[in-house]
Amino acid sequence: MDIDSEEEIEEQIVEQAIRDEIEFNEVVLTVARATVYHHNNFLIKEPCRNSPRTGWMFIMEILNGNNRRCQEQFRMEKHVFVKLCDRLRSYGLTSTRGVRLEEAVGMFLMTLGHGVGNRIIQEQFQHSGETVSRQFGIVLEKMTMLAFDEIRPPRESNEVPHYIRSNPKYWPYFKDCIGAIDGTHVRVSLPVDEQIPYIGRKGFPTQNIMAVCGFDMLFTFVWPGWEGSAHDTHIFLEALRNTELKFLIPPYDKYYLVDSGYPNMKGYLALYKGERYHLPVFHTSGQPTGSRETFNYVHSSLRSVIERCFGVWKAQWKILQHMPNYKFDK
Repeated sequence: MDIDSEEEIEEQIVEQAIRDEIEFNEVVLTVARATVYHHNNFLIKEPCRNSPRTGWMFIMEILNGNNRRCQEQFRMEKHVFVKLCDRLRSYGLTSTRGVRLEEAVGMFLMTLGHGVGNRIIQEQFQHSGETVSRQFGIVLEKMTMLAFDEIRPPRESNEVPHYIRSNPKYWPYFKDCIGAIDGTHVRVSLPVDEQIPYIGRKGFPTQNIMAVCGFDMLFTFVWPGWEGSAHDTHIFLEALRNTELKFLIPPYDKYYLVDSGYPNMKGYLALYKGERYHLPVFHTSGQPTGSRETFNYVHSSLRSVIERCFGVWKAQWKILQHMPNYKFDK
């Protein structure tokens, strides 16, 4: 082997040693960076929600302050908020080491009432995102249990609703009416491959919710979860057939008001088809003419109580206008 060949081999060995050292240093640097990142973010994390104004302090400010603040923040008066907390306590809702019961209910109500995301609640109550999400699910479970007991048909009574008796437009013609039935649509968040059945006339995915209310504007029956494309008549007939639902079949001489989306049958009084019906139509095209249009006009006016219920409900709880990416059953 000549001298030039030996020098080339030595140069190659030196170059390879240099490359190996560079690669080794890069590996060490990468491991060091990963170690520092893990150390700084998972071992000695800097507290994020460390404001001296805690969620419990916020709750106390609201409950000890002007009643208007409670109405604005939690969508209810202070005495109602306190009573709701007591009712949920009876269903098993409790304080935890880090979150008091009133805080959990406050976070839940602010999420529903303002339609805000998890991060806004984190900042307001100084809790982590995981805590906010977990507490929301716990309160929702207890609230659902409460709803099953509270939203129920009224006791049978021969007493005419004050709303009807006090208005000569309805009394005595509708003295046997006990409420109104209708459906409403609420947005849903679904995977793209599951959206088609839920896209109805609104043009976006919704669930169709059948509801019944009395003339005191209290819901007495609610059946959510139907696809947005489901027809009101189909949902109504399923409610009649499903014996597990708390759907009240009207007593012999009583009835509900329904619109054209429902069948006209005993216990459920619909309008005259082929005649003007909706109130805005009468407002724009003149007063009713003839007995059938007059009936439709008064029928529509009285049945509008269910539409007012839906309007107040959606205005009160902003989450219904833009549903977050919860699972559908939630």
